[in-house]
Amino acid sequence: MDGYNMSRLEERIKRAAAIPELRSLREEMVETFPAPPALLFIGEWYDQLNQLHDQFIRRTLILSERKLREEGMGSPPVPYAYLLVGSGGRSEQTQWSDQDNGLVYAAPAEHESERTAEYYRALSEEAFEALREIGYPPCEGNVISTNPQWRKPLVAWQGMIRDWFDEPNWENVRYLLISTDMRCIHGDEALVQVLKDAIHEEVSKRPSIMGDMLRNTLHHKLSLGPFGNLITERYGIDAGGLDIKYGAYIPLINGVRLLSIEGKVQATSSMKRVEALIEQGFIELEIGMRWKEALQFMLWLRTQTPYQVEDGIYSTRGMLQEEQLDRELKQRLRRALRIGQELQNIVKKRTEKLLSDNRLERRGPG
Repeated sequence: MDGYNMSRLEERIKRAAAIPELRSLREEMVETFPAPPALLFIGEWYDQLNQLHDQFIRRTLILSERKLREEGMGSPPVPYAYLLVGSGGRSEQTQWSDQDNGLVYAAPAEHESERTAEYYRALSEEAFEALREIGYPPCEGNVISTNPQWRKPLVAWQGMIRDWFDEPNWENVRYLLISTDMRCIHGDEALVQVLKDAIHEEVSKRPSIMGDMLRNTLHHKLSLGPFGNLITERYGIDAGGLDIKYGAYIPLINGVRLLSIEGKVQATSSMKRVEALIEQGFIELEIGMRWKEALQFMLWLRTQTPYQVEDGIYSTRGMLQEEQLDRELKQRLRRALRIGQELQNIVKKRTEKLLSDNRLERRGPG
């Protein structure tokens, strides 16, 4: 999509007066913003696409607020922030990404707490249904603002984060890692920054959490065998294909995210996180450039996986099909996955050293 057409579509999204109009514009975006045939300029392509996704979500929230006013619920009673996590938080959504979001709002007056909670419940429900109508499926893991766990006043969010640190079981650590990708898409950005700062502060006070985060981070294995062979699907409709999302992309972004937590990097984009780690001297330039190369390739491959539209909802299984895996692509995949293995090894060594140094520090001299 050239700059003129994108700007024109963006302006039409901002002016859309109703959800059906946004649905039509979403279909137009998919048709006129096809998956890039080559790796060249993939970063620019993602920037433009995610800018459009952001506009769809913002406009949906504005229209949802308007509908609540028309129904007599008034305007937002206190400042709030609608936040994205997952690929949306990292600005890495493809054309068919789902809803991964949450909502945080400022503390209301005590006598207004019930009305305020009801308003944001209604707003979350309204936005959820509107986004689904536009074509965004719900998050399979229920990380979404219609779930009360992901819709709270600020003080309750802060308490929940402390609880995750107090009881670092697998699920709580997963939520912590998910939350480090949060990005404000609409509303008061300062509320989201308070939550991000709270996580970094707790990590500084309780560095042992990094061990729990490491186990979670290394959970997804790269689809590369011990002899450099690609590990493909053996059964089912994707037999012979390769899981790009969980066997290639997720292991890379998880490793970069954990290093970024240790380095207190504020950026959420995986590419910007690597750039910040290089700038801080956390990783060597040559290593960081290899990681960027692998990330760019994985981001491009995500756009090449077939998608489907069912009941107006865009979705993908994140699989490259067997017929797409020609000799050249397999060679490039093996190189990128070997870089992914290097990344995971560095993450493991750095985190284990951090934990060892912390144990020695607590033990003291003698």
